[in-house]
Amino acid sequence: MNVNITKNIGMLLLGIWLILIGLMSLIGGGPITIRTLLDVLAIGAGAFILLGK
Repeated sequence: MNVNITKNIGMLLLGIWLILIGLMSLIGGGPITIRTLLDVLAIGAGAFILLGK
């Protein structure tokens, strides 16, 4: 499997930011709400941006 990390610095920073925001929100705990689902979506989007998919 060939992992291709994006070369665009803006997309790289956006991906990192999305992952960190999602993780910081999930660490707080609490019940599953729309906010939790958006946090998971942010982590997934950040990961795909970093992988260039």
